[in-house]
Amino acid sequence: MLCIGNAIVDIIAQCDEAFLETNGIIKGAMNLIDTRRAELLYSRMGPAIEASGGSAGNTAAGVASFGGRAAFFGKVSNDALGEIYAHDIHAQGVAFDTTPLKGEPPTARSMIFVTPDGERSMNTYLGACVELGPEDVEADKASGAKVTYFEGYLWDPPRAKEAIRQTAMLAHAAGREVSMTLSDSFCV
Repeated sequence: MLCIGNAIVDIIAQCDEAFLETNGIIKGAMNLIDTRRAELLYSRMGPAIEASGGSAGNTAAGVASFGGRAAFFGKVSNDALGEIYAHDIHAQGVAFDTTPLKGEPPTARSMIFVTPDGERSMNTYLGACVELGPEDVEADKASGAKVTYFEGYLWDPPRAKEAIRQTAMLAHAAGREVSMTLSDSFCV
């Protein structure tokens, strides 16, 4: 299986209700944030756990954990979080060879604040993952995977849409299946 999606590092920390209120975080919601807000929230975050995430990356890791062969196309930057992402997904047995972005923007991250009742409040900065482009498509993986699965979220950035179209054409030419998640209402 080939999965294509947002390469996001989850940064998970415990917090109390007062932290959410002080920082204007809506409890239980997912918000897209910009670089400045990401840096601010990270600076205020307590001790955290960092792990590779994103729905397509997690799907690839799940397939590999059940003994299947999985590959992932997703963009990270050449930074510490990009290294964490690559390490974690490789450790799960997923082939991930997308060339890291040099310079800005940094690797995507989702700062997840968990309150004592277990509710998660996510603040996601997309960063480098929206820079995935046609040059990141590996033809052998695109035509060799029995199924190619991509996140609907990537149908929005123009270069990522080009990469998906190119991958789908290669897969279809090889008689392979292609699937898409309807990640958000704009995909429907």
